[in-house]
Amino acid sequence: MKWRKWNNIFHRDLGYLAVGLTIIYSVSGIAVNHVADWNPSYIIEKTSFQIDISSFQSPLTESDISHIVSASGLTGTVESTFMISSDQIRIFLENRTLDLNLKTGEAELESIEKRVFLQEFNAMHLNHPKRLWTWMADIYAAVLIILAITGLFVLKGKKGITGRGAWLTGLGILIPLIFYFMYL
Repeated sequence: MKWRKWNNIFHRDLGYLAVGLTIIYSVSGIAVNHVADWNPSYIIEKTSFQIDISSFQSPLTESDISHIVSASGLTGTVESTFMISSDQIRIFLENRTLDLNLKTGEAELESIEKRVFLQEFNAMHLNHPKRLWTWMADIYAAVLIILAITGLFVLKGKKGITGRGAWLTGLGILIPLIFYFMYL
């Protein structure tokens, strides 16, 4: 069997193996590239409203805090509280934070919800798991290098690396170099 046939078989089979990780890394890459526009891992919603604070004592009691939570329409257990200042309290509940101005009654609720799949994809892409996943990511990177090199030799002739492929490969190398010199 000729080397090109083995090259194509190797390229094809590695390509099939890499499909899942390529999709995960690509989707996550697009999401993370736009981190300035949105949070790619969490949906964060903020809601402002008023709470009647006339019946609260100073300092706040547990009963006052329970009243604040129920007046906000929230359920769940208060995980902790923090006095930001003498007239500002932060109440932590699961996946929610309530800030209340004790002088004006102005309240702001911040709710955080994981983006299904995207949060996990981003964690894998950014290597949050560490340990064994680092090795998996390194193997995947090596597979991509091999796919790039073997891909150069899949076709021969004027559509391969000695023809159009040379121009496209050169362009593929030139584009990141242009951006490197433009931005760095």
